[in-house]
Amino acid sequence: MPSQADRVELLIGGKAHGDWESYSVDSDLKTPADAWNVTLGLKNGSLPASVKEGALVEVRVGGERAMVGRIDDLDGVLSHHEHTVTLTGRDGAAILVDCSAPIFVARKASLEEVVAKVVKPLGITKIRISAASTTTREKVNVEPGDTAWDVLAHAAEANGLWPWFDPDGTLVIGGPDYTTKPVATLVTRRNGKGNNVQRRSLKTSVHGRFSEVTVLGQTHGTELETGKHNLKATVTDTGVSWYRPHVVVDHEADSQAICRDRARKLLADSRLEGWTYTAEVKGHRIVAPGQASDGKLWSPGQRVYIIDEDAGLNGIYFIMGRKFMGSRSSGQITELVIKEDGVWVLDAHPHRRKHRRGKNDNGIMEDYTG
Repeated sequence: MPSQADRVELLIGGKAHGDWESYSVDSDLKTPADAWNVTLGLKNGSLPASVKEGALVEVRVGGERAMVGRIDDLDGVLSHHEHTVTLTGRDGAAILVDCSAPIFVARKASLEEVVAKVVKPLGITKIRISAASTTTREKVNVEPGDTAWDVLAHAAEANGLWPWFDPDGTLVIGGPDYTTKPVATLVTRRNGKGNNVQRRSLKTSVHGRFSEVTVLGQTHGTELETGKHNLKATVTDTGVSWYRPHVVVDHEADSQAICRDRARKLLADSRLEGWTYTAEVKGHRIVAPGQASDGKLWSPGQRVYIIDEDAGLNGIYFIMGRKFMGSRSSGQITELVIKEDGVWVLDAHPHRRKHRRGKNDNGIMEDYTG
């Protein structure tokens, strides 16, 4: 591609590669492993020896680090008309998604301890937990076959958090910040005045949405208290105007508060999936009016103000994902995946998945849980 200030390069084996026919660099807060791919034409028919599957990669945009990961695949095409190679890869979450978690049992384990036991054996050492406080798990039991990502995500969710990777390869356990100021205003007016969105779409869906969500829970009896089997909480979605009930039995909801939080989370998730605004903008950086393209790179977690007359939007929204795209024909474009502000919520929810059942000394069946 032509030389540009925001040239996309792959740093592999100490060398930068950036003469691409096309590329895309994806990042989404809800996607476990962010992906990238590049396609290049080969003039001499060969790649440097350092460019191979499994190689460490640093993806840069305009010299700024955008992702750290490895090459997953190399796909070469040879014909009378072309000789091209497509490289694809993912960020640091890939090994957590692909590989099993180390098997261990821990008691009175903090979130920091659980995360370290899961990810450090897989080579992830840069970790940041962005939370005012976290809880201690009474027992953590990782079984054979549990993926590292599942164990990590469950530990994070038990604290009302979620994991993702920063561009520098740091594993972050945190959540959305709805207090940050909007980084830009996306404008789509009928008269074209001030428009800065090249293409946009708005998808709304009632599939998976409900007028009310009810969670039924229970708690087992102890030596001091009897069990409770009538725990129940219901929350409503005023955005659904006709009766669409949904009832969920959650064996992990062992209190009225957890039932309520779980119902709220399920309803929020359905609303999150039911509304998506996608906007394509020129370049890969946020450009303030009257300024050159020297702003920050677009990134998930940012908030934007949207003015869209046709869609009837005029307010603040949340960027869930973004994709950098480029080709010789279309130039550089950023696709923003935008959701309603404040809808993505991360209520604390313990995970006690049943793995196997065994007998205690009294012959009573017990659940061994993670």
